[in-house]
Amino acid sequence: MPTATENISVTLPEWCERFAAPGEVFATAEQRMALAVRLARENVRLGTGGPFGAAVFEQASGRLVALGVNSVERLRNSALHGEMVALMFAQARCGSHTLRAPELPAHELYTSCEPCAMCLGALLWSGVRRVVCAASREDAIRIGFDEGPVFRASHAYLEARGVEILQGLLAEEAREVLRDYARHGGLVYNG
Repeated sequence: MPTATENISVTLPEWCERFAAPGEVFATAEQRMALAVRLARENVRLGTGGPFGAAVFEQASGRLVALGVNSVERLRNSALHGEMVALMFAQARCGSHTLRAPELPAHELYTSCEPCAMCLGALLWSGVRRVVCAASREDAIRIGFDEGPVFRASHAYLEARGVEILQGLLAEEAREVLRDYARHGGLVYNG
């Protein structure tokens, strides 16, 4: 029986290294979102997790800070959604529990699908200033995922606290990743 002091290790699949390295600049919103969607697609294609990818960038420069892919199955941890993983690595790389620390530039999260209830909660405390989403929560629900209690008021609450939320960028490309996951019998681990 494991002890309560056992370590938990969060890692990215090895293949992520060939997609982009921290510090690489993605000049446009489309380039940033294309990276998040490609991460989701590869995660499905290589069988390393669910159909969700994310990346944290410095908002003004477009400099990549951290990648994230859904790692729930691979690492057997329900908290390891793509957004959560990207935020964890970004905070570790910046050496801060918040990406809003006064000495840090503004950060943004690009995600291949609108965040679920857990990830929305994490956004508030993560310190990101903007979240850009591709596919919608309805797209994830269509293939069987339970996205939890996410309401218009959830977004309004975040926006009132300085987190801008943009939706629909490269949505069709991200929806195709979700459909491909469903077509190939991908595990819906929270439905």
